[in-house]
Amino acid sequence: MTHTGECFCGAVKIEATGEPEAMGYCHCRSCRSWSGGPVNAFSLWKPEAVRVTQGAEHVATYAKTDLSQRQYCSKCGGHLMTNHPPLSLIDVFAATLPGLAFTPGVHVNYAETVLPMKDGLPKMKDFPEAFGGSGVEIPE
Repeated sequence: MTHTGECFCGAVKIEATGEPEAMGYCHCRSCRSWSGGPVNAFSLWKPEAVRVTQGAEHVATYAKTDLSQRQYCSKCGGHLMTNHPPLSLIDVFAATLPGLAFTPGVHVNYAETVLPMKDGLPKMKDFPEAFGGSGVEIPE
């Protein structure tokens, strides 16, 4: 299955093929600041599953840390995705792919939350061990 999306103005179009490796919510301060919301909905994909199909010349990147290369449209500022090189995954923001059936499975960086959520999903203090985190779960 191919999921398509675009930036706010439509100058940059992307597609993600197959199914994401994981979906969930990130509560870290960086994601909250970048997304402009109290929580960021993510879908993680293998890099070969994500490609820009139009407007690559408008894709700009901002890297605050080595962990995240945040990509956005230089025309409208619309956020597209975040490349996570150490994880070999790309976070395509759930809102960027409107046809994707968003089915979250986990909350990450929940120790930093400003919006407690009671949904029965695991709440990780930081990241699962497989992604370099402590693997510690916080009670709901």
